[in-house]
Amino acid sequence: MDVSMTLWVLTILGLCALIAADFFIGRKPHDVSVKEAGIWTVVWIVLAALFGLGLLFFGNGQASGEFFAGFITEKSLSVDNLFVFILIMAKFSVPSHLQQRVLLFGVLIALVLRAIFIAAGAAVIANFSWVFYIFGAFLIYTAWKLIQEARSGEEEEEFEENRLLKSVEKKFGVADKYHGTKLFVEKNGKKILTPLMVVMLAIGTTDVLFAMDSIPAIFGLTQDPYIVFTANAFALMGLRQLYFLIGGLLKKLVHLSYGLSVILGFIGVKLVLHALHENGVNVPEISIPVSLGVICGVLVITTITSLIAAKKQTAAEESQKDSIGA
Repeated sequence: MDVSMTLWVLTILGLCALIAADFFIGRKPHDVSVKEAGIWTVVWIVLAALFGLGLLFFGNGQASGEFFAGFITEKSLSVDNLFVFILIMAKFSVPSHLQQRVLLFGVLIALVLRAIFIAAGAAVIANFSWVFYIFGAFLIYTAWKLIQEARSGEEEEEFEENRLLKSVEKKFGVADKYHGTKLFVEKNGKKILTPLMVVMLAIGTTDVLFAMDSIPAIFGLTQDPYIVFTANAFALMGLRQLYFLIGGLLKKLVHLSYGLSVILGFIGVKLVLHALHENGVNVPEISIPVSLGVICGVLVITTITSLIAAKKQTAAEESQKDSIGA
C-alpha cells in the first residue's frame, strides 16, 4: 500500500486527537466501573473496525485484511499482557482511582517505543530479506516456550523491576507515598519521582518486552509499516479499558497461552514459508484470509474451552467445600 507523507501525518494527528479526547474524558481520577469500561472498549473496537473498512474502500482488500489480522493478533497478545499489568499494579500498591491514569501514560510510552521498534524492523526487512527466517524461528520458539509454561502450571511470578527502572529510581529518588496525580515532588530542595511516575515507567518499559514477540508476529502478517503501526496503535489504545473490563475474567482464560502459542507458531511458519518463497524456493504461501480465519478460529476455540474448564474447576472447588463442610 502506497502511503504518502500527508496520510502519515494525518493519521498520527488523528490518533493524537483520539488519545487527547480519551485523556480529557477520563482526566479526573476515579474508579472505573465495568459499564464505563465496556462502553469505551466497544468504542475503540468500532473505531478500529471503521479504520479497517476505510482501508478497504480507499485502499484495497489486502490492506484491510492485513490490518484486521494484525489488529486481532495484537489485541489477543495484549490480553495476555494484562496479567503482568495486574502484577505491576499490585507490586506498587496503586490506588484504584489512579490506575486508569497509570495505564493511559504507560500505554503512551509503550506506543512511542513500539513506533521506534516498527521503524527499525521495517528498515531491516527492507534491506535484509533473511531476517524473516530469524523472526519465524523466534516466533516458533516463543510458541514452544508458551506451551511449556502453560503445561508447567506454575503460578504467575511476582513482578521484578528491570535494570532501567532501578537505575532511574536510584538516580532521581522516589517518594515514600502517592501524591495524587503528581509525577514529581520536591524533597529537601530536590525533585524526586512519585510512585505514580515509577509505575507508569514500569508499564511502558515492560511493554517493550512484549513487543519482542508481537512486532515480529505482525510483520509476519504484513510488511507495510503503516498497517503495522496503526494495528498496534488501535490495539494498545483500547488496552486501558480492556484492563478494567476483563481484569476479573483473566483467570478464567486458562487456555489463553495455548491459543497464543498456536497463533505465534502459525505466523512463524508463515514467515519461514514467505522467506523461502522470496529466495526462489517453490513453496506455498499462506494468504491473509487464511491467516485471519486461523487467528479468529483459534481465539474462539480457546475462549470456549477456557470458560468450560473454568466452570468445571469452580464446580469442583464448590463440591470440595461442601464435602469438607459436611
